[in-house]
Amino acid sequence: MKSERPKSRLKCCFERSANVSITVEDASVKDLDKLHEIEQKCFGTEAFTRRQIASLLMGYNTVSLVAKENDDIIGFIIGTIEFEGSIPVGHILTIDVLPSRRKKGVGVSLLEGLEGIFKTRKAVQARLEVREGNAEALSLYGKTGYKKVGRLKGYYGHTDGLLLMKRLGKLQ
Repeated sequence: MKSERPKSRLKCCFERSANVSITVEDASVKDLDKLHEIEQKCFGTEAFTRRQIASLLMGYNTVSLVAKENDDIIGFIIGTIEFEGSIPVGHILTIDVLPSRRKKGVGVSLLEGLEGIFKTRKAVQARLEVREGNAEALSLYGKTGYKKVGRLKGYYGHTDGLLLMKRLGKLQ
């Protein structure tokens, strides 16, 4: 019997300003073309390939969400639940927001949605890696409670990365 990956069943609406309503809901392989297009706009030559995004979306412990404005996908986030021994930890693999939609609460909405799912799955913390010089991303993560816990020498080829962490709950 084939086991299916757990569904997050998330659909929520965030009002981030007087005239912007962002809906965050589960991503699907049906969204792949748009997700790949956004990934390329966000990361250029370092973007995940279409095949890599498809593989991430279909992973058993993967949680993936899209942000929509007027039914148009304007961003997405993909994370996974990993285990350190028996302790579940959320790992954010990528967060992408169209450059024209940044600084409007989309990234915060995606992070809040994913962290909420991590918490329902008993994750005690969320982790992510970020390029050391990515000031825009570091600002987003800082204002949402992520703290630097390590440096990743050469993580992005010739550039170092930073390991960030946010506590989501208490160890049982």
